[in-house]
Amino acid sequence: MNKSMIGSGDADHIRVRGHDLLELMERHDFVDVLALAILGHFPDERLRRMINLSLVTAVDHGLTPSAMATRLTLHGAPESMQGAVAAGLLGAGSRFLGTVEYSARFLQQALQGVEAADTLHDEALARIADAQVARYREQRRKIPGVGHPIHVDGDPRCEKTLQIARDNGYFGVHCRLALQVAAAVSRAAGRPIPLNATGSKGAVLLDMGMSPEFGKGLTLIGRVAGLVAHVLEERERPIAQDLWDMAIAASDSDCV
Repeated sequence: MNKSMIGSGDADHIRVRGHDLLELMERHDFVDVLALAILGHFPDERLRRMINLSLVTAVDHGLTPSAMATRLTLHGAPESMQGAVAAGLLGAGSRFLGTVEYSARFLQQALQGVEAADTLHDEALARIADAQVARYREQRRKIPGVGHPIHVDGDPRCEKTLQIARDNGYFGVHCRLALQVAAAVSRAAGRPIPLNATGSKGAVLLDMGMSPEFGKGLTLIGRVAGLVAHVLEERERPIAQDLWDMAIAASDSDCV
């Protein structure tokens, strides 16, 4: 029978991956213990910087569907903070909150079966990007990781993410391919469509040697902080009733 290797405890000790929790409390911060729990080891300074980056960029993006779901759930069940936070996380998917995973998978698929991908020059990556973009457009599938409804001229988080990746040695073939994908989409659309934050984060994630699921997990962990903030603000300065009133006004039905 398999056993979990993540945590254990007895009457005298609590352990995470074999490390005593009291020692972790004394010597390590949350990013350290997060990496230990998920990856099985402490991060070096480069990995710590990138994990922290993912957590920070995911905290909050305003009144997104996840934040509204949290506030409206709390409005209906004010005693259930955990339910409200969970409601905000349940919508993480291909449009909001879960897009890092899909961006990373897109890049993975583009390089699937390609030998010595790390040695490819930009011209070869451009051909791969053109082929992948053409395939998705033919199938009428959304190309993840490009474009933004607000940052139409470029997502400032994208440039910063790629710069930090360069500084820490994680700007590799997937980051280069992601930029070529944005260029390919722009050529196909006949107008500039830049890489967005999730496209850059998905690329960096793969160049770090991490899985798409790890990237999505970091996004969820980071967003929990933002959703807790929405819960606490909703208790002090509620807006959920206003959101509900707008929904009623937009409805054709007189029923509530």
